[in-house]
Amino acid sequence: MHTPLLDFSQVKGQQFAKRALQIAAAGRHNILFVGPPGSGKTMLAQRLPSIMPPMTFHEVLETSKIYSVSGKLGARKLVIDRPFRAPHHTISSAGLVGGGSSPQPGEISLAHHGILFLDELTEFKRETLEVLRQPLENKNVCIARAQQSVNFPAAFLLVGALNPCPCGFLGDRKRTCTCAPVQIARYLDKLSGPLLDRIDLHVHVQSVEYEMISNTDCQDHYSSAYLYERVGMAVDAQKNRSHKHMWWNSNLSTTMIDEICIATPAARDTLKSAFEKMNLSMRGYHKILKIARTIADLDGQTIIDVAHIKEAILYRSLDQMLTTYRR
Repeated sequence: MHTPLLDFSQVKGQQFAKRALQIAAAGRHNILFVGPPGSGKTMLAQRLPSIMPPMTFHEVLETSKIYSVSGKLGARKLVIDRPFRAPHHTISSAGLVGGGSSPQPGEISLAHHGILFLDELTEFKRETLEVLRQPLENKNVCIARAQQSVNFPAAFLLVGALNPCPCGFLGDRKRTCTCAPVQIARYLDKLSGPLLDRIDLHVHVQSVEYEMISNTDCQDHYSSAYLYERVGMAVDAQKNRSHKHMWWNSNLSTTMIDEICIATPAARDTLKSAFEKMNLSMRGYHKILKIARTIADLDGQTIIDVAHIKEAILYRSLDQMLTTYRR
């Protein structure tokens, strides 16, 4: 692995968020950061490529074809690094998913086998965000025109970031939120339930305390090199279980979940309790199992245990909080 210019050791604190990104990289789980301005959400997202596994030859060819068709290959012969696309929130639906009289790939296809980072998620138009739902599920996008219909691949890892409210300080330990409930509801209304349900990991990012900024004793533990080593082990475990090229845990079908996400009886009891208390949808239930499978792979375990389920539940609880504030 080459030494990245952007390293997780440069981000002070935020171990919980770094752990979540390690899980996202290992299983290609979509992730959403919610936190106040200046808490490091963008810095964290920008460093995700440093722990992503290398592209396979098949992925290199697929991604290079997209860039060639769109005229973005430039002097390169192949795209060998995972793409990192970060479109501005003013982008149109066509710019995001693709379009034009002669259909061209959009940002989601240019992020194929890479990362699509949407900063200030609630600043995007709601209709623009809604067009992501189908590609997130099917890993491709179909652009239909009178003369032709074109399918572009769009298997990307979505990373979203937003403030929890218009002022940005809802739930912050340092500053008090000044927003009225109706303002918060209007602000969060751009994030539909079905879209949130397709984002696997929900992470609340708190402001960093001064003691953490000044303490450098444990920063190397959360360097990109440290996180990358475990990601590689988890990816190898998935490859050994998979067929063809879709080895990521996030791609597991319902049948594959039953075959691969084998849990201890105690872990199953924990999941059942969470399902009932959190009023999870079937998609949410399966998301927890997939995330737990990735966590177990990171731990080098073949069977999902209680600790893996409990940690996975932590990353699925934020949508409950957002739903509460929207009511």
